Amino acid sequence: MHGYFGAYGLIALLLVVGAVFVTVALTANRLLRPARPTPQKLLTYECGVDPVGGGWAQSYVRYYVFTFLYVVFAVDAVFLFPWATVFAAPGFGAATLIEMFVFLGFLAVGILYAWRKGVLSWA
Repeated sequence: MHGYFGAYGLIALLLVVGAVFVTVALTANRLLRPARPTPQKLLTYECGVDPVGGGWAQSYVRYYVFTFLYVVFAVDAVFLFPWATVFAAPGFGAATLIEMFVFLGFLAVGILYAWRKGVLSWA
């Protein structure tokens, strides 16, 4: 397994070995486990509370919007750390400062847009 295609062969071999390992493990699990389903075991379980009503529940889109806003702010925080290290380097101060203010301006416009649309109100 030398040369250019040898590396691909090694990766293919590892994928096959991994697939065989997972298949053998899942098959052994299915063959060795006890199978005694009872009506009590087949009930859905949610935090120790017995299920009441139907299985379909409506959720508000607003929760997903809050999640999306959290992800946006987390990505922004990840972007701020490298900026802080480059900002301290000689010769990059003014350019990186302008870039960061442009970035924060886009972020502020997005937050203002969400606020004006009423997305940021919880209830």
